[in-house]
Amino acid sequence: MTADTSPVPSPSPSPSPSPSPSTAAASVDAGQGKPEILTGSGAIIRSLELLGVTDVFGLPGGAVIPLYDELMTQDSIRHILVRHEQGAGHAAEGYASASNRVGVAIATSGPGATNLVTAIADAYMDSVPILCITGQVFSTLMGTDAFQEADIVGITMPITKHSFLVKRAEDIPAAIASAHLIASTGRPGPVLVDITKDAQQQKAPFIWPPKLDLPGYRPITKAHGKQVQAAAQLLAEAKKPVLYVGGGVIRARASEELLAFAELTNTPVVTTLMARGAFPDSHQQHLGMPGMHGTVSAVLALQESDLIIALGARFDDRVTGKVSEFAPHASIVHVDVDPAEIGKIRAADVPIVGDAKDVIADLTAAYAAAAKTTTPDISAWWTYLSGLREEFPLGYAEPTDGLMSPQFVIQRIGELTGPEAVYAAGVGQHQMWAAQFIKYERPNSWLNSGGAGTMGYSIPAAMGAKVAEPDRVVWSIDGDGCFQMTNQELATCTINNIPIKVAIINNSSLGMVRQWQTLFYDGRHSFTDLNTGHGSDMVPDFVKLSEAYGALAIRVTSADQVDDAIKLALATNDRPVVIDFVVSRDAMVWPMVPQGVSNSYVQYAKDHAPTWGEE
Repeated sequence: MTADTSPVPSPSPSPSPSPSPSTAAASVDAGQGKPEILTGSGAIIRSLELLGVTDVFGLPGGAVIPLYDELMTQDSIRHILVRHEQGAGHAAEGYASASNRVGVAIATSGPGATNLVTAIADAYMDSVPILCITGQVFSTLMGTDAFQEADIVGITMPITKHSFLVKRAEDIPAAIASAHLIASTGRPGPVLVDITKDAQQQKAPFIWPPKLDLPGYRPITKAHGKQVQAAAQLLAEAKKPVLYVGGGVIRARASEELLAFAELTNTPVVTTLMARGAFPDSHQQHLGMPGMHGTVSAVLALQESDLIIALGARFDDRVTGKVSEFAPHASIVHVDVDPAEIGKIRAADVPIVGDAKDVIADLTAAYAAAAKTTTPDISAWWTYLSGLREEFPLGYAEPTDGLMSPQFVIQRIGELTGPEAVYAAGVGQHQMWAAQFIKYERPNSWLNSGGAGTMGYSIPAAMGAKVAEPDRVVWSIDGDGCFQMTNQELATCTINNIPIKVAIINNSSLGMVRQWQTLFYDGRHSFTDLNTGHGSDMVPDFVKLSEAYGALAIRVTSADQVDDAIKLALATNDRPVVIDFVVSRDAMVWPMVPQGVSNSYVQYAKDHAPTWGEE
């Protein structure tokens, strides 16, 4: 097997076929024609710079002191000092998800590295391109249980696309460049580079671009033409087709191609939790989000379809419900850049491996040709779906306890802020309401922890998004439980002038768990009360806590205060803003498909399920 000697990609979306003059010049000492001699730490910084990295998030420690010492001597890369390594990882995720660039996080060895694990696992589940650089103890001490030693390469192997261990300074440029390439190509994901302290201190010639030895890494981006034609023909003949759009469409930057394809074919579109914004919510063909808390029209469109074209989606259990009863009459066209996803959960009648951007464009052309010989007719299907949409619109009931409706609060945030903002949600009820009641018109505007469901994601992810997109308004929509896991990054935001807006949807409980306890455990609310909201001791007091971090803090307890608070937050850009919205703890997320049953049993509200088909 031959080694891959491809040049390192440029920071632009499309890899350059050869290094730019400035990149090539970086590998030689000016005027001498000899390679520049750098320490390993200098090689890390220079490699990141040449790859187009401008921002990193990190926290120093003993095993990365050499790297941090050299970070002081340069000004091309902005280092943002976080308060917890998990925050660095989620900030890198938010940075990547908002900008389509690779996010970078740095941590020391041992506990510093293991604190990154949750963020790495999160990025792996949601296909987020991040590069994690960790320090390691001296190579001579490895395996001796040295102080702050942990086998972070072994620990992260199941949750990274690849992990590198570097023990020599001369190997650093190739490792960093390889990691950046792997993270950002094919199915994106996290890559870890663990570098020993002695490798950081050693000196070696800096050769750029390095030769990359990646013999097994060959992402397939161009699909097989016959498979594309077969899929197009199935679509032209279908009577009840649906485009099932997943987060892969956003990662592939394929939203324009999706819009053109959908409009040409007039096919209904559903966008998963990870794909919100991939297709405009305002578009008449959009049925909403499918799955456990999806709209009735989106859930039943998939369930009753005769053809599902899955684009960058993985048939997650939260979408399918009971897999054996999911879309029983549908043929499946599954498009994914990762061949391991195709057929993993639902067998594909037409499997297509390739990049969504290229495949959708090919499908559009193939459908135009197929439609010349086959006359598509889905008018009856649209009549049925339009009826569902009118009969079961997304809505909510006002709480009976006199407190604010969380859905109203979140809806007003979206309406007053607009679609050009970035919204980063935590995990739980507020996440689902933010996915439902904010209208997303563009990709990269909705950030959340979809696959892993990581509490504590929101604030650091919003921070990273604001660094990547400083001219956009960035909201963290968080829960009172999630907020208490990573709120220390408000200090990072204040000190580094990162003015995010935080909306705490404070229902004084672990809301989603409480909802399940109410519905399925006879209302036994075991250890889900947090004592942060109405009628409680308010420990902590979110207003006082946020003020201590240097944020503008506001408490809102009635609906007539909501708009003014949001407008004040939007007008304040010299510091972070935190709004403690004290809402009803009895509000629930609807619609809902109970776990483990067919999507046919979708409930529009408590004890209310729509009739469908012949039942």
